[in-house]
Amino acid sequence: MLAHAAKLSDWITGIRRELHQYPELMYEEVKTGAVVRRTLDELGIAYKYPIAATGIVATLGDGNGPCVALRADMDALPIHEEADVAFRSKVDGKMHACGHDCHTAMLLGAARLLKERESEVHGTVKLFFQPAEEGGAGGDRMCAEGALDNPDVQRIFGIHVWPYLPVGAIGSRTGVFLAAAGVLEITVNGKGGHAAMPHTTIDPVATAAKIICELQTIVSREVDPLEPAVISVTMVHGGDAHNVIPQSVKMSGTVRSLTLAGLRFLQQRVREVAGQVAAANRCEAVVDFPGNDYPPVLNDEACWGSARSMAKEMLGENAVLELPPVMGGEDFAFYTQRVPGVFIVLGVKQDGDGPVYGVHHPLFTANEKALPLGAALHASYALKSLAELR
Repeated sequence: MLAHAAKLSDWITGIRRELHQYPELMYEEVKTGAVVRRTLDELGIAYKYPIAATGIVATLGDGNGPCVALRADMDALPIHEEADVAFRSKVDGKMHACGHDCHTAMLLGAARLLKERESEVHGTVKLFFQPAEEGGAGGDRMCAEGALDNPDVQRIFGIHVWPYLPVGAIGSRTGVFLAAAGVLEITVNGKGGHAAMPHTTIDPVATAAKIICELQTIVSREVDPLEPAVISVTMVHGGDAHNVIPQSVKMSGTVRSLTLAGLRFLQQRVREVAGQVAAANRCEAVVDFPGNDYPPVLNDEACWGSARSMAKEMLGENAVLELPPVMGGEDFAFYTQRVPGVFIVLGVKQDGDGPVYGVHHPLFTANEKALPLGAALHASYALKSLAELR
């Protein structure tokens, strides 16, 4: 399978570069979806479109047996690309900074690999090209609209590119692999006025600063040091002039835990701490957790065992790593809430000793040598799982 995928390297890379130049945000994946559908049409693979607004579910196999799903996400991020690559984003303020262009290209590579040996696909392989991973809970919507049904998916497999591992290495673990995550928003309301007369105002800026500092004590003093937790304020907006104390300050960030119960505890304490610090400073804090709370990604033991043995055979014994949990969130979790599955990371570290830029960074790049590996892993996992489930 790996040798076959290597022969498709230029084809897979070409798709990835086409997608990379035209990144689209969640539920806007119109051009991206068009590339996917065009490629599926060229390969003669049937698909359902639309699902979850801009998503696609393709199917392969003879239908006589179990059903396994492979998933890739398609959306980009509102980040202006700074990476010096010939195929850099042509859309200002948007970038495939999380590697979803790689994910989509690898799954299309797997689609071609499986189509060219469809006589070996005894059962059904579903290919999920999913929108809105970056906060839009596209995975949850795919499930709600029937992606896992007719026929019922019995296992699901997903890959995320990982710039911290070299090409040729993968990693994952049994149990919780990625964190439960939610969005945090706090608005601190005070009384504005002239900055030269602060005694006539109720300063929301100073209060917001105190809230930011106090929120950190929730993790450092209320959570067991052996239980990972994150509260990060990442945006602060307030004021329009250097000599005016504003009426309000708005802050945003993220809250994360390895369990949904832990996430709920952190959210409750954020409400209480922010509200009471604001009250102590004669302000009001309005706390909200908008959008979608992502549950943790839970890897099934049997599914990871199957992926691990398959990857060791393909890449070598030392290329497969047992990793600790990662505090990043992923809406692959919505699938593993419903069916057994496994989510792995695939090394895409650039060659040499240069700096490593993580995902969600404007200088993030992926080593394209990993793309055929990802395609081969997808396709091999599907065939191995169908055989195991029969």
